[in-house]
Amino acid sequence: MTISEQGHTQAPLPRVGQRLGRYTVERVEALPDTAATYVELRHDLGSRHIHIARADENAAFAVTFPTVPKDSTGVPHILEHIALMGSRKYPVSDPFFAMIPRSLNTFMNAMTAADWTTYLFSTRNPSDFQNLLGIYLDAAFFPRLSRFSFLRDGHRFENTDPADKTSELKMQGVVYNEMKGAMASPGAVMYKALGKALYPDLTYANNSGGEPANIPELTHDALKAFHAAHYHPSNAFFYSYGQLPLTDLLGTIEREVMSQFGPNELDVQIPDQPNFESPRRQEVRYPSTDRERGAQVVVAWKVTPTYQAYDNLKWSVLSEVLLGNPAAPLYKPLIDSGLGSALADGSGYHDNFREAAFGAGLKGLSAENAPKVEALVLETLAQIEREGLDDELIDSALHQFEIAQREVSNAGTPYALKLLFAVVNPWLYGGDPVASLNLAAELEKLSAERKAGRVFEPMIRQWLLENPHRVTLTLTPDPAMQDQQAEAERAMVARLGAGLTDADRAAIVEDALALQNAPADDHSLLPSLGLDDVTLSVPRPAYTHTASSSADLYCAAQPTGGLVYLDVQLPLPELSDDQLDLLPFYAYAVTRNGAADMDEVALARRIEAVTGGISASAGKGSSPDDLGAVRTSLTFSGKALARNAGALVDLLRAVIAEPKFSDERLSQLVNQRVAGMRSGIVGNGSAYAATLAGAQISPLEALDERQGGFTAFKRLQAWQAGGQWAELRARLEDLTAVILAARARIALSATENDLDLDLAPIAGLFGGTARQTSHPALAPRTPQARTADTPVAYNAVAFATVPFVHADSPALLALSKLLRTEYLLKELREKGGAYGGSASFDPRSGVFSMSSYRDPHIGRTFEVFSGVADFLGGELSQRELTEALLSASRQLDPLLSADSLARSRIFSDLAGFSADLQEDYKARLMRVTLDDLRRVQATYLTPSRAAYATLSGRDPNPETAAQQLTFEVQSI
Repeated sequence: MTISEQGHTQAPLPRVGQRLGRYTVERVEALPDTAATYVELRHDLGSRHIHIARADENAAFAVTFPTVPKDSTGVPHILEHIALMGSRKYPVSDPFFAMIPRSLNTFMNAMTAADWTTYLFSTRNPSDFQNLLGIYLDAAFFPRLSRFSFLRDGHRFENTDPADKTSELKMQGVVYNEMKGAMASPGAVMYKALGKALYPDLTYANNSGGEPANIPELTHDALKAFHAAHYHPSNAFFYSYGQLPLTDLLGTIEREVMSQFGPNELDVQIPDQPNFESPRRQEVRYPSTDRERGAQVVVAWKVTPTYQAYDNLKWSVLSEVLLGNPAAPLYKPLIDSGLGSALADGSGYHDNFREAAFGAGLKGLSAENAPKVEALVLETLAQIEREGLDDELIDSALHQFEIAQREVSNAGTPYALKLLFAVVNPWLYGGDPVASLNLAAELEKLSAERKAGRVFEPMIRQWLLENPHRVTLTLTPDPAMQDQQAEAERAMVARLGAGLTDADRAAIVEDALALQNAPADDHSLLPSLGLDDVTLSVPRPAYTHTASSSADLYCAAQPTGGLVYLDVQLPLPELSDDQLDLLPFYAYAVTRNGAADMDEVALARRIEAVTGGISASAGKGSSPDDLGAVRTSLTFSGKALARNAGALVDLLRAVIAEPKFSDERLSQLVNQRVAGMRSGIVGNGSAYAATLAGAQISPLEALDERQGGFTAFKRLQAWQAGGQWAELRARLEDLTAVILAARARIALSATENDLDLDLAPIAGLFGGTARQTSHPALAPRTPQARTADTPVAYNAVAFATVPFVHADSPALLALSKLLRTEYLLKELREKGGAYGGSASFDPRSGVFSMSSYRDPHIGRTFEVFSGVADFLGGELSQRELTEALLSASRQLDPLLSADSLARSRIFSDLAGFSADLQEDYKARLMRVTLDDLRRVQATYLTPSRAAYATLSGRDPNPETAAQQLTFEVQSI
């Protein structure tokens, strides 16, 4: 069979039973909801392969291995890193990072889950696909797994002064430092604790990422043995997607991998967890000084197997019904109780275990309230089971599944890989992958069961209320824990180092210096694209424009699969400083309160019943030729099935024109924002630090820091403490009047038949006032440090540069890519042990920044930042330049889809970044030379233009004195 241009592949597909070399085709099925065809094959060695044939220029590949650790040394995670650090055909130190700038990939990574590891990529370029396929296959099946790779990314001893064996000995390693940072995050601690609490006899009781205290127990030989056992074709699950020729792909895999292995058996089956005889309670600590609001409590159950598609669907629906929105019957009582401020991190349905989990609870509370949260969850579920669920709530949840099934979007993650994540768990656990992709049959089954009687109330009774396999998990902040962990680390190093001889200590120095001074790799061994592979054009989807006295309307026909996407952008007139600060919270609150004749419960239910969601977001930007004048906006967005497009218009109109803020709801939302930001600061530490630095040199970044950085967090905390909700409500109502005075820009993306939507109810709301620019004041040019409960640091330096149209902007973009790959990753990650080191340049804001992520160092890292000129003064070749230009061009060519293509073009045009201007920028980028890179560095990346910031768990000043940096330190 062949597949048409509307969604099917152009290459002929095999038949069931057909042999393709040593593969047997076991299944071929249509996926009508995604306009694709599913092909399942099995190799004689036992490996399985799913191919999704679909007419999409973005092709994808993945190979996944079930990996079931028996301890918390992090062996699957460390192996994931080291497998990508050189292989038989590509014996270079880090082909993964070396390939990033040699590729035009749309996604490239590897991931370690609780019980599997996957290596995955996607790209729109056929040559790139073949290049990456070769790299990934060789890395997965034939890695070098060298001792030096193990020392670098796993763990090693290293002296404080790597060249001095008498200086203090420390534990070092990329994964070691990564997991020190990760396990300081309450969300990560909660998730790991949940797996251990519910499945204490299974692999989930172990931390597959690695517990910092256990990582040093892993030996190099154990790592190699784990690879030999798990990374075999008989234990491999291959996935491919797109319109690539399947037979060619299978031939490559056969030639490069299968032909070099024999049969093998490995038992990686995960058994059922024996049921608990009675519910349990457990308490887990994490490092935090916030005893008043830093605790979390979740009540969690083991429920049905995740490989049963129908049960998986029912639990997903029930979770959406109970917790999916602020009006949900379990969500609302939890928040209304005032015991906490937001749902606990473990809340909801979890299908990433072989037997699923369901949890509900609260965060942002005192640990002493744990028994009250447990009682409230159980009492509320009992009431719901007794009184029954409203059928409208279930219909609304099913409506959300219908939208998710029909929407083909590259937002967040390429659609090609979203399908992989939809099938990987049921596939590996022995379920039916097709049922996870093609939910129509399961939805019909659910509809029939609902007609026969209640479906979800018996689930609540059997699996929640009467199920003894329950754990109440309390996550408790411990102010002393960070110091205790640091002391335990010192004691561990002392214990492990107690028997070291002089020869051992000399060997540690020798290893450290070898890692510091590793010779440059021969990257000519790696495949690469050339500059002729770069697409110099930008998409120009057609759209129409009509104008009224108060609004401009833009309509674009796109193959959206029967969905309608509507955006109402409001370029704002002049706002006061208070209103600028208030705007992001307004955007957060306006869709979570009431509107018109609906309170927040009625509005939330209406949104879920007739739309795929509505939202509001505060925007900011500058023009292509002026970085000093900042333009602010508020955008309301929504999507709906075409049959509900009119209802979407009505809802957006109500939310925009008649928001109803209540004091009680505002209190809840402020508490939620504080809890969310508090739990996310450490995980996003590099972004917070970069913004804190950028605020000192860029008006745009200064506003960003006020609206979403540490300053915003402090402001929300002050609101929380002050409790002046009537006063806050009045300010929000005043801001509504200012917003309605704007001139609207309304963008509609839909199929041709759905573009006749009546938008007059929205277009007529506004006063038509022209937008005005603001000039936010810069933060004082003083190095800034924020201290938090984290054992690692997040360091940043930012530089003020030039606007988009300036001749030097493309060179700065290319420079950022060169520095990331050729300098910072080597200095900060390979030598310094940080999990990440990066340089970035935003051509639209003109800010150039360098940062580190989960970094054990502070002073050394700022020294590295200051060494850019010396690095550029060394020997660089055309290869480094070409790779920098390829990487920069990828940033300028994002992967879009029908939901975003026209909207992106419309709003870029309106902001002054026309297609002509963008294409000119690409053309200028292709003319950048190495001399240009050195020149822009010398011109713009200078101390006089620099601003510094760090987030860490300690005062940085003792470590930065040598750099003559004195930080102003504040605790968050």
